[in-house]
Amino acid sequence: MFALKRVLSAVPQSTSLCVSHFSACHCLKTSRKRSPYSSVDSERYSSLVKSVMSSKVSSQTPETLQAEDDHIYGPVVKAQTPTRPEVRGPKTLHPFLNCEETVETEEPESGPPARISLKRGQGRSFVPSVTRILQQTLSPEQIFYLERWKRRMIAELGEEGFKEHSQNLFRQGKLLHSALEDILTSGAAWKNRDPSETPEYPPEVRGYLESISHILEDVSAVRAIESTVQHATLNYLGIVDCVARYRGVLCVIDWKTSDKPKPFLSNTYDNPVQVAAYAGALNNDSNYKYQVENGLIVVAYKDGSPAHAHQLSSELMSEYWKTWLLRLEEFTEKRASHASSTLPEKR
Repeated sequence: MFALKRVLSAVPQSTSLCVSHFSACHCLKTSRKRSPYSSVDSERYSSLVKSVMSSKVSSQTPETLQAEDDHIYGPVVKAQTPTRPEVRGPKTLHPFLNCEETVETEEPESGPPARISLKRGQGRSFVPSVTRILQQTLSPEQIFYLERWKRRMIAELGEEGFKEHSQNLFRQGKLLHSALEDILTSGAAWKNRDPSETPEYPPEVRGYLESISHILEDVSAVRAIESTVQHATLNYLGIVDCVARYRGVLCVIDWKTSDKPKPFLSNTYDNPVQVAAYAGALNNDSNYKYQVENGLIVVAYKDGSPAHAHQLSSELMSEYWKTWLLRLEEFTEKRASHASSTLPEKR
């Protein structure tokens, strides 16, 4: 008894208070939480489950599912394999190269580049130009985008402003070609030039010249400048900007100007077809004793940013030559149709 008193006296007072207020009866009398399933008729639910589980349901097969889908959605219609549009080729595949001439692999003899002037008359008055043929055989899509660009420019600049803008572009192009003719016929390599001795060119073309300066460093052995070429068999002509070697490869070079960057060949639209047409005419023109298989399109920018040079390999030139033959056939057919419609009827 004495030992029990000592133990009780050692317990803290706060603990004794908690124990004194604990009631086991209170916990036993707490109400139990009511289950939501307590009101369910368990016997009836049990019999319902047994009846469902005892019944056998036949499983459907793929055939029955297919029949059911056909009944609901109709029979399956197999999609047809898409057919690719037929690529039309020219009716007559005229050769791109003249077999009687050989392709030069060596540097040509020194001498001034050829410049054959265009002389209308002497049988050339009815020979269409490459530019005219391409303009009159534009696709509906090309016409749409060209007209949309023209409408936007007129909306921005007005009729007179657009006319003046077009004239300025034409004048700048002529000035650039004139400056390039002076540079390429001087005989001195552009990369070896003395800047102090370089003539002053018009302000309108200085940016363009700066743009193509890195291209001019790789141009050598100039064979022709602003020279007329004519294909006697196919009856068309054109004026090539330049025939020279670019990085050692003889090319028909076409100089272009643009306000917008054209980093890809596809950005140049019909220019590759134009270059192929010039090369094909040159290869079949008796005034030129060599053959050209490659092309180069140089796009210069007025702000002086580096020009883009698009090289056309002999394989690409052959493909664009086929496209040119198609455009030429279309032009010839249109002209023949127009001529027959304008003939006076016989009485």
